[in-house]
This record gives sequence, structure tokens and C-alpha cells, in this order.
Amino acid sequence: MIEPDIKEFWSDHPCGDNIFGAPGGGQVQDYEKFFSRYDAAKYRLEPHIPSCLDRLGISGKRLLEIGLGQGSEAELLIRRGARWTGVDLTETAVRRTGARLALHELPYDGLHQASVLHLPFPDRTFDVVFSHGVLHHVPDIHRAQQEIHRVLKPGGELVVMLYARWSLNYLVSIGLLRRMALLAAHPVARLGGLPQPKGLIGAHLENARRLGLAQYLRMRTFIHSNTDGPHNPYSQVYDVRRVGRDFPDFDVCHAEKHFLHAPPLPVHGLGSGKALGWHLWVRLTPHAR
Repeated sequence: MIEPDIKEFWSDHPCGDNIFGAPGGGQVQDYEKFFSRYDAAKYRLEPHIPSCLDRLGISGKRLLEIGLGQGSEAELLIRRGARWTGVDLTETAVRRTGARLALHELPYDGLHQASVLHLPFPDRTFDVVFSHGVLHHVPDIHRAQQEIHRVLKPGGELVVMLYARWSLNYLVSIGLLRRMALLAAHPVARLGGLPQPKGLIGAHLENARRLGLAQYLRMRTFIHSNTDGPHNPYSQVYDVRRVGRDFPDFDVCHAEKHFLHAPPLPVHGLGSGKALGWHLWVRLTPHAR
């Protein structure tokens, strides 16, 4: 897996476009309507995010956000007093985040299209590095965490949200239900003269045809295509032990889970996700150099 594949996927599938479509013709009013719809849906689904950000104590601190999506967290971080700089691998995310910040007249220190593997900043630049739902899509995570460690000041903090291994979504929805559905659909799809499945199941069947069903159903392969769509090139899931292994230049200070999410199970809103939530929030401090 190489970075250009990941860049191409997220350029073609920006967060939220599958629900709301792209923001019109790029006019101010188009962006305003899009961001309003996107934020309302996002924070209705994930209402824990603003309160999690409140607890970070970022006012007046130099903060780097890695991975920008539609700029929703960027706006929240700036409104909470952070001296914000953002980077994203894709031009789309950088452009849309810039449009959002300009539209809402929000100040910031910098906005760059760049890779987490090559951050364009001097050593010891930031007090905080924040990344929500991004680093689990980075295959070379050891190199990424080295770069983050490099740009953090001594005594700084890394705050990440990573997909959780010990979650209802990974253990039951992805690990059991979706694999069973694919196993049930696979022999039917091979029968001649029948309409071939379309949509998500059709895309998964095509993946299984390309890789071989047994290989595709192995969890280390299946996970890539079951977090952000069947064409997503790479995803990983984490528990605290794996965080420690993949971020060796840091110490884990705190971890908590949120967001009970396990489609097709109708579980959203039935609990806080503290036990089996899909989003693992981790706060880490860098080892002394």
C-alpha cells in the first residue's frame, strides 16, 4: 500500500460527499449551505466531539491538525482559542477548509497540503498535535509518529481518534455480520443468468473476485473495505496495546471510547459507547529527546 492510492481515494471520496454531494459550484452560498448541513448531521451523530475538545485546554496553544475532512473540527478548535495550523494529503480538503475559515472569518496560522510522513515544519513547533479519524489510514504509522514527535515541543501532547478494535462495530458488525452476508451472496452471484448484485454488496463481491474469497474474508484484509467504503485502500483498528506498539515515541496518558456505531445494527443512540464504542480517543505525551 502506497500513499498515492490513499490520496486518490480520499480526493475522490471526501468526508460527507456520499451523503450531501459536493458543495455546488464553489460559490460562498454553496459552501455555507453545505457546511451547515454537514455539521448538523455530523454532530447529531457524534455529539461527544465538542465536549471532548473542551477538555483539551488548547486556548492560546499552537496546534497542528492532521487530516481536515470538511474543516469541522478546525472551526471548533479555532473557536476554542487554538493557534491553529492544518495539513491534509488532499487538495480538496485543504481548499474546502480554507473556504470554511474564510467564510466564517476565523484566524489561523497556516494551511498546507502535505503528508504526515513529511510535515513542512521545523522541529518543536507545536504544543498540541490533533488528528481525528486519520492516522488509522496511514500504513507507515511508525514514520508518521516520528514526524509528529519531531514537530511537537517537549511536554506537548498528541491527541488522536482511532478506530477501536474492542468495539461492537469491529467484533460483530464487520467481523461477523458483514462476512456472513458476503458468504451468503457469493454463491448466488456466481449462478449464471441471474442479475448481479449492485451497490455495496456488488462492490464487495468484486473485491472478493479480485482477491479470492478466502483472502478477502481474512480480517486483516476485510477491515480495509469495511470502515469507509469498499474501495477504501487501508484502515487499521486499535486498542491501547497496539497504540503503544505503533507509537513507540510516545506514552499513552489517557484513553476512552465513544460513538456506539455498528451498521447494520440499529444501536446508535442506545448508549455512550464507553464500553464498545467505535472511536478510541487517546492522549499521548512524547518521550524526552
